[in-house]
Amino acid sequence: MSDTTSGTGARAPGAGRHTPGQATCEGPADTPRAEHVEVAVYHIPTDGPEADGTIAWASTTMVLVRVEAGGMTGLGYTYASAGAASVIRDVLTQAILGRSAAAIGACSLAMQRAVRNIGRTGIAASAISAVDVALWDLKAKLLGVSVAELLGPVRDRVPVYGSGGFTSYTERELVTQLAGWVEQGIPRVKMKIGTDPDADVRRVRAVRAAIGDDAELYVDANGAYAVPEARWFAERFAESQVSWFEEPVSSDELEALHELRGRVPAGMAVAAGEYGSDVFYFRRMLDAGAVHVLQADATRCGGISGFLRVAALCEAYGVELSAHTAPLIHLAPAAAVGPLRHVEYFHDHVRIERMLFDGVPKLVGGDLIPTWDRPGLGVEFKTPEAEPYRVA
Repeated sequence: MSDTTSGTGARAPGAGRHTPGQATCEGPADTPRAEHVEVAVYHIPTDGPEADGTIAWASTTMVLVRVEAGGMTGLGYTYASAGAASVIRDVLTQAILGRSAAAIGACSLAMQRAVRNIGRTGIAASAISAVDVALWDLKAKLLGVSVAELLGPVRDRVPVYGSGGFTSYTERELVTQLAGWVEQGIPRVKMKIGTDPDADVRRVRAVRAAIGDDAELYVDANGAYAVPEARWFAERFAESQVSWFEEPVSSDELEALHELRGRVPAGMAVAAGEYGSDVFYFRRMLDAGAVHVLQADATRCGGISGFLRVAALCEAYGVELSAHTAPLIHLAPAAAVGPLRHVEYFHDHVRIERMLFDGVPKLVGGDLIPTWDRPGLGVEFKTPEAEPYRVA
């Protein structure tokens, strides 16, 4: 492939030398080493105009990475800027080549160290996330087990909530999508708000009427409101039995989130955290008492490894965790962590994963069923079908 960056048989720079704090785990002598990395970028148009409370978009970019070792190929990806592919090619490849494919922790530390001078958050964090997912897929395949089995599950099915309900939708499109999920058996659904505050209460009421009284209704402002607005809307939304208020204000405003967390009506949870890229971000949010439910996104927070670290924090703080978007990536780790509330079944990513992957896990009612009988993540990328969307 034209975008291949590899150093087949090469050792990671500095491998075998020890400096304080360096990741030095080499694994058993016969453990396969990461020997080849490939990266590709796909630009997939949405199936209609989409917007939330702060931005609008017409496409989704997926950065796909393959890591080879021992005759097996691990597959990972992130939804991010195409710039993440450059970080993988130019920086992360050399950080993992020659390292044990079983020593994911050492690879993770090596990648974090490698991006120090370009900044570890944002695009670099998304790039690390994609490689980390590929390493977990690879390790599981080398062992002949699924990632879900490798991680050690605590549940055999993972609850989801239907998510979409974009502010660009007409009211009819909005209620049709959310009511459709409820009809499929998903007992909780989420809609976007904030683009047109004057219409938000009316649209929420319309959805509640369409989905009935038994389904849970969530709203997501994507930080569009100021504190006084958010407090007023929380009261109005409570009249429609809204039980989840996501990012009522910017997730950077921890004091404001803390204030709202203490003032929203009983039965309504404040949630945020989807933009976090390291444990320090999530610890600050938890220390501030900013949320009832913490969100983490494995395509941004360091992959499956990062998601597991956030889950450990949530367990220590006694706070529930919800996985943000990318249900295919989140399914296995979500099955393995204790404080999980649910996984976001996000319209765009569900559509892309069904389009471009074979073996996507089944949705049964309101739950996804982890893959047990196929190694790794249990999916294969449909390269021919994806080729028309490839841009790099």
